[in-house]
Amino acid sequence: MDLALTEEQQALISAFAGLFGRPSFPDQVRAAEPAGFDAALWRKLTENGVLAMAVPEQQLGWGASLLDLGLVAEQAGRSLVPAPVIECQVAARLLAKAGSAVALEALAAVLAGARLVTLSLHPIRAGVANLVPAGAVCDALVSVEGDRVLLVPTPEDGRYPVSNLGSAPLADVTVAGGSELVGGSAGLDAFESALDEWLVLTASALVGIGAAAHELVCRYAAERRAFGGVIGGYQGVAHPLAEDATRLDGARLLAQKAAWALDTHHPRSRELAALAFAVGSETAERATYQAIHFHGGYGFMLEHDVQLFYRRARGWARVWGSADDAYRRAATARYGMAQLRSA
Repeated sequence: MDLALTEEQQALISAFAGLFGRPSFPDQVRAAEPAGFDAALWRKLTENGVLAMAVPEQQLGWGASLLDLGLVAEQAGRSLVPAPVIECQVAARLLAKAGSAVALEALAAVLAGARLVTLSLHPIRAGVANLVPAGAVCDALVSVEGDRVLLVPTPEDGRYPVSNLGSAPLADVTVAGGSELVGGSAGLDAFESALDEWLVLTASALVGIGAAAHELVCRYAAERRAFGGVIGGYQGVAHPLAEDATRLDGARLLAQKAAWALDTHHPRSRELAALAFAVGSETAERATYQAIHFHGGYGFMLEHDVQLFYRRARGWARVWGSADDAYRRAATARYGMAQLRSA
């Protein structure tokens, strides 16, 4: 396993950093609040292949690896991009893998920019898909009901936006029926594999959030003076920030290893995906907390940029679950539910 970035991957990072609007941050992010969706940016991203890259070449996509998508996701986190990049990429990949006529028709519309199809992270229960990422703005969602993976249309009067800390376009969606893409055990396996991909890509995005907040506070600590020197020169500030830098490097490497494992169908891929999410979530929460803390009073002002990272480090992850939930998923993948119950 060689995680050194190629020249093509470096170019990919630069290209998407520009597309995500890093030069205009944070104006673009603030303008999209509280809904968390910039329609013009989304059109720009789809026109430039943010979904096509996630789809295999057989379905007229670019055939990017999950590791490539993780590099893009980290840039999305760094820019706090107000667009549902990860969930729509994963949904497109699931449509491509399903391969049915319904799935491929929907995929063609997705790649043409005519439909926004997202992934529901939680199974449909009692006719409702809860906390659907991009549920407030999507045209359809892919979810699981029982042992079937369904493509479900989402009319506007069936979407109920949910206010959230991360300013994301979440919604509870009423399901009135849908088209089956995959059924039986194959359907459940397909859904769990899509969830693995979402966990890995979200882990990379969380690393991006934490890294950007860490860079912000390091610049501040190198300029802010107190007691005759810059605050970054005091051990009480310098040591925690150094620890965060190390933790972020580790979380990034784990997310990349998990992406590699999924790409290569490694037997531990599900376990690594869950661990990457857990570590990425905890690391981003810690790094953004430290960023708030060392900004002092500025950290608690909505006018300051640092709070944008703090809120999303928590809100973007909790739409699926906590780090503890991810650790349980990893343990189940490693040891099996029966062994855990008997322990």
